[in-house]
Amino acid sequence: MSEPSGSDDPPAWLQPTTAEWGMWQAFRNGSAYDLRCGEPELDDPSSEHDWGPERTVRARVISTLLLPDHSPAALPGRVASLHLTGAYIIGTLNLAGGSVESYVELRHCRFAEELRMPETQLSTVRLVHCYLPRLEATRASVGGDLHLARCEIPDGVRLTDAGIGTDLVLNESRIGSRRRSRAIAADGLNVAQELKASLLATDGEVNLRGATVGGSLFMYGSVLRNDQGRYALNAPQLTVDQFAHFADDVPERQALTQGSTPATGTHLLPDGMGGAGRHRTKRFECHGGVKLDDGRFGSQLVLDNARFQLARDQELSLRRVTTPELCFTSQAPERGVIVLSGASVEKLVDKVGSWPRDERLWMAGFVYQELIPRGRFSLQQRLGWLATATPEYSPRPYEQLATVYRNRGEDAPARLVLLAKQRRRRETLPLAGKVWGYLQDWTVAYGYRPAQAALWMAVLWLLGMLLFSGDEPDPLKSGEAPEWNVALYTLDLLLPVITFGQDLAWRMDGWQQWASASMILLGWFLATTVAAGATRLLRRQ
Repeated sequence: MSEPSGSDDPPAWLQPTTAEWGMWQAFRNGSAYDLRCGEPELDDPSSEHDWGPERTVRARVISTLLLPDHSPAALPGRVASLHLTGAYIIGTLNLAGGSVESYVELRHCRFAEELRMPETQLSTVRLVHCYLPRLEATRASVGGDLHLARCEIPDGVRLTDAGIGTDLVLNESRIGSRRRSRAIAADGLNVAQELKASLLATDGEVNLRGATVGGSLFMYGSVLRNDQGRYALNAPQLTVDQFAHFADDVPERQALTQGSTPATGTHLLPDGMGGAGRHRTKRFECHGGVKLDDGRFGSQLVLDNARFQLARDQELSLRRVTTPELCFTSQAPERGVIVLSGASVEKLVDKVGSWPRDERLWMAGFVYQELIPRGRFSLQQRLGWLATATPEYSPRPYEQLATVYRNRGEDAPARLVLLAKQRRRRETLPLAGKVWGYLQDWTVAYGYRPAQAALWMAVLWLLGMLLFSGDEPDPLKSGEAPEWNVALYTLDLLLPVITFGQDLAWRMDGWQQWASASMILLGWFLATTVAAGATRLLRRQ
């Protein structure tokens, strides 16, 4: 093909091929340029085959189109933009340090080498169903969206300190790490709106340390795996202004993952598979440790029905996380530790099966204001939850749980929680303290069951009346004793302070004298334990 002359034609030194010349003209016209052949096997960017020269373009030609030094002007009435489909791109597409004002969309393309755009200024970039060995975009600045939907990137993505003006979309992509430790290195990433990573599959660490998301973070049905390192998701100091969801991918959540972003590159279902009836629910899975320490989540952090496969020395760590609502309804991991130490939430939504049943739950300093169980979560199960989280006795978790029940107007469960606290405390005391504790527990339940003290008093009163119901005893002073009343005499013995004038008026002999002394001692003991319990209650209030 002969090349027409003109300032907006490809430079002569490029020596463009027929495919590259067509791409050049399509760019000036702002139209789509489709090089697919129509055969699914040959159009699949992930398969290795001979693409032929008619479908091959050089990365240098694309960079010449996009960078301002040689970028051609748009045709009259058109907006220059790159819409390239079904091309095999050879060479390294290097836009490092440049400025790209044009809209860029590549679909079903295969890159022979990595895509480099560190410290590059871009408007909107959408790579949809593409294969590229690696994406290097450290400190890149994208004014609009950055889409990497349905892409296969075996050597990973680097977005360290990058800035995204609207959405970052990673839906349905497969990202590996090969010889590197990280599949996604995005520490310091700043996304102005939403980060959508549903149905994402990674092999290697996903690093979001210190990243900021101005909208929400969605990972529905994603599978994160790191068999070689400690963390599959390493995101300490992550800040999400709204929601962060790690949950199942179900049809009703597609609107959340797609949001207001145009449909190109964000569909969750393969082409031709629309409709909820054909949608297969996929669970969020994480094979490796999770670190969300010091994270800030403006509305909600959701770990719903998620599956965490941890090694014995790995953690699902939420240390010092702050959020109005934590929804922890995932499956309890078989190994590893769940850490909530220092976390602060207003509402905790959980279920019984989400927590380990042994000492693999750490909650020292965990603060919550309201509990919203999903399904049945009895008081005994909740106390078991506390016991699991406090292998060494600590009063604060019990007092906090009692406060939650009391704020809901459930005083009886609150008292039972505080009673459980005293029983846990008793195990830490020396022998004498344990004996005194057991006596308080058996008699008045540490003051948290006042009716129990009244019951003991009634039993002793009836027992005393039976013991002293025989013959009337002799008075101490003849003519001065009141009329004998066995009921009042027994009460005089049992009540340490109140007197009815009976106990000092009659003389008991033999076994009755010992019975009277025992009644006095038991009365003092009941009074002392009741006073101790009342003092404890008053101090708490």
